[in-house]
Amino acid sequence: MGPDEARLQDVRSWLSKAELDLRAATYEVSAPQAALWGDVLFHSQQAAEKAMKAFLAWHDAPFRKTHNLEELGQRCVALDATLGAIADEAAPLTEYAWKFRYPGEPSEPEREEAEQALATARNVYKAILSRLPQAP
Repeated sequence: MGPDEARLQDVRSWLSKAELDLRAATYEVSAPQAALWGDVLFHSQQAAEKAMKAFLAWHDAPFRKTHNLEELGQRCVALDATLGAIADEAAPLTEYAWKFRYPGEPSEPEREEAEQALATARNVYKAILSRLPQAP
């Protein structure tokens, strides 16, 4: 496997994981019993993060192990300034990588917050996908 093939496989892997997080969040929003809104928020953050990492991988731009969407967004914008608005939209999702995942949060999030986070994650994923070649 050559370097370009390895890079393409890496991009596909990031996108595949992002898709799984989107599917999980979508399922939980539409589940017949009470949804786990905190999980929807977590999967939304993860989907946006992995989509951004796919974009960086495509451009062979190294990134550190982080959940910080502001940092990842800035790195993406440095490569494609047209991602500025989507990076700004995604940045607030950062806290969902840990918020509501551990004891101590005062309350569970509301459905509206979870649905908005999922919509944002979908926007990020679509924006990234539209900037990659057809076959990643």
